[in-house]
Amino acid sequence: MSNKKRNWKPQTALVHSGTLRSGFGETSEAMYLTQGYVYQTAQAAEARFKGEEPGFIYSRYANPTVDMFEKRMCALEGAEDARATASGMAAVTAALLCSVKAGDHIVAARALFGSCRWVVETLAPRYGIEATLVDGTDIANWEKAVRPNTRLFFLESPTNPTLEVVDIAAVAALANSIGARLVVDNVFATPLQQKPLQLGAHIVVYSATKHIDGQGRCLGGVILSDKKWIDENLHDYFRHTGPSLSPFNAWTLLKGLETLPLRVRQQTESAGKIADFLAEQSQIARVIYPGRADHPQAEIVKKQMSGGSTLICLDVNGGKQAAFALQNALDIVLISNNLGDAKSLITHPATTTHKNLSDEARAELGIGPGTLRLSVGLEDTDDLLEDIAQALKAAK
Repeated sequence: MSNKKRNWKPQTALVHSGTLRSGFGETSEAMYLTQGYVYQTAQAAEARFKGEEPGFIYSRYANPTVDMFEKRMCALEGAEDARATASGMAAVTAALLCSVKAGDHIVAARALFGSCRWVVETLAPRYGIEATLVDGTDIANWEKAVRPNTRLFFLESPTNPTLEVVDIAAVAALANSIGARLVVDNVFATPLQQKPLQLGAHIVVYSATKHIDGQGRCLGGVILSDKKWIDENLHDYFRHTGPSLSPFNAWTLLKGLETLPLRVRQQTESAGKIADFLAEQSQIARVIYPGRADHPQAEIVKKQMSGGSTLICLDVNGGKQAAFALQNALDIVLISNNLGDAKSLITHPATTTHKNLSDEARAELGIGPGTLRLSVGLEDTDDLLEDIAQALKAAK
């Protein structure tokens, strides 16, 4: 089958794009578990290293199976090029650090995954890179934070764990006006429900560990952008620092992509029903879900997202004790800090993913002692509703 067709729908692209078959004509993508490659002559090796002859050199920065995953992600995202990484945090760190140098300034939304905040707040300043965190929901805050040396904006939307939504197009326009770039962590929306590049973002990152694998099997990440930026900024950083994705994990992620639309569609449908149910319960003080009309940024959600989310944020009356009691009473839903899985997962951010933040920082983000993050899986929706209902009753 030819891969020259460019107007495939996502479901088709996620099955066929980027496929590279060997002479055996295998149906499933081949797994090339090799470190290096051989050349017919010394002259061929020289030409390969000079870039005069196409081909692979070393699997730290290029591998046939990983290349298939990168090309398939490009087809889904609408990106010119990509680099796959060993984890989502490897993707975030590489995308940020290869874009700036000592003396530059990063502006980031304060609502970030804990490790992302550590990279921005703690790691970057060690190398002379200044950083400012802002409430990303108001474009005026981004404008006020701009300095003459601002080179990079960074945000995730919806955010982890409170599902705030940032106006990507507005932040991208501001970045363009000052010659900066915008990096968007799109993991919560998935590439099916939000297209940051189409909204003006310059670089998109994913933890492929989440929805892209979606079955708890492996780690992975990916960075997507235009070819010029990847060639001039990311390629050498990636080649020499080595945050590469293993071919086995790339193959696993390729298999995950084949079912991504089916999984995300079902998870989103279930999440919407569960969010509506939770909003009616007296034990729940607050429900935040991008598919609901009462979401704080509902208008922006309508503008830039094609679906709600597979995630729900909720606050339980009674604080930490009540939140723990609810988690412990669940039967189907599992306690885990992962998300985007076929299994429904719940976590208490204040004591897990965001435990290293100060009480003040968590309060700024809307993370309280009773806050829970629910990642809805592929179980029957009615079974999940019954499980949550009995857990609420048991924890009352």
